[in-house]
Amino acid sequence: MKIALVHDYLREYGGAERVVEVLHDIWPEAPLYTSFVDWQALREHAKRFASWDIRTSWVQHNPVVKKFHSPLRFLAPFVWGSFDLSAYDIVISSSGWFMCRGVTVKKPAVHFCYIHHPPRNLYGYATGRTFQKYAAVRAYAAFINFFMRQYDYMTAQKVDYFIANSEETARRVKKFYRREATVIYPPVDSKFVKQDEKQKRTYYLSVGRLVWAKQTDIIIRAANERKLPLKIVGTGPEEALLRSIAGPTVEFMGSVSDTELIALYGGAKATIFCALDEDFGMVPIESMSYGTPVIAINQGGVKETVVEGKTGVFFDSPKVSSLLDSISRFESKNIDWQRESRNRAAEFSAERFRKEIQAFVRMHTRRAEGKK
Repeated sequence: MKIALVHDYLREYGGAERVVEVLHDIWPEAPLYTSFVDWQALREHAKRFASWDIRTSWVQHNPVVKKFHSPLRFLAPFVWGSFDLSAYDIVISSSGWFMCRGVTVKKPAVHFCYIHHPPRNLYGYATGRTFQKYAAVRAYAAFINFFMRQYDYMTAQKVDYFIANSEETARRVKKFYRREATVIYPPVDSKFVKQDEKQKRTYYLSVGRLVWAKQTDIIIRAANERKLPLKIVGTGPEEALLRSIAGPTVEFMGSVSDTELIALYGGAKATIFCALDEDFGMVPIESMSYGTPVIAINQGGVKETVVEGKTGVFFDSPKVSSLLDSISRFESKNIDWQRESRNRAAEFSAERFRKEIQAFVRMHTRRAEGKK
């Protein structure tokens, strides 16, 4: 059967891109349809996709829309409507805020949507930037989002089967689309390298894009107050601001290679995760896979992965005081964090994802075949 993969866009390498990478490993002959690819922004991760059969939309050759795709999101229906997927029997979309599930799939083809989250900006969840503080932006967003919510709902009704990356996301799918979703946790590409159990762990670690929703500023302010050694991995639009508030114990590592990231996890006491309204959160599991526990905000999909008192501790609110209280509790506990963390992370392996996603697609494709 002919299979096509669809993804919002390739501009950065995060959790959604890791999912589509494994989907491509499962079905390597399937072309990937996407709105655009920003090879320069992908940096060292561009090589991951260099050999793929990638088919981009007209946005690829329109520098204005490519750069301002977020404020011009009302063009999404014209982006996904430009693709002809009539030749495929199975379409698997990897969909986030840019709603790539809006592609037209002609029956009897089956459309599976692996949904990372309904668009945050449409439903009041934290987003990467805080442009809403400007009155003109709020007015523009209110007007545009009214129509985009209708488009978002409409595209959701055309999907045959939803697969959610967490129970949290499944609840949002039910709430906003009135659709059921099967939960298949995403793959966490950890190397499970053998590490020295006696290795000194001397600092705290933060990993993720430097955007407002990740609340890295709270982690930095906590480190400043206690003079805690903190290493920050990632880049993003908030980097200049975050550097300006960072004290002498805070070190920015930028974008690092897989090998460097493994070493950074291996030397960390714990990874601090403060992302708001996180639908799943791959960083905590990635951290645990290297035996590094997690100090995480108690909300969203992270509550499904981190086990209080075994693989980490939670803090209740995105405030410096709340985070510092949790760090104190973490440091006071005498627990074998490494063993418990690795065991927990093993439950989210890429191999497990492959088996579950293949079984799901196979089962429902056969069901569709039987209805012909």
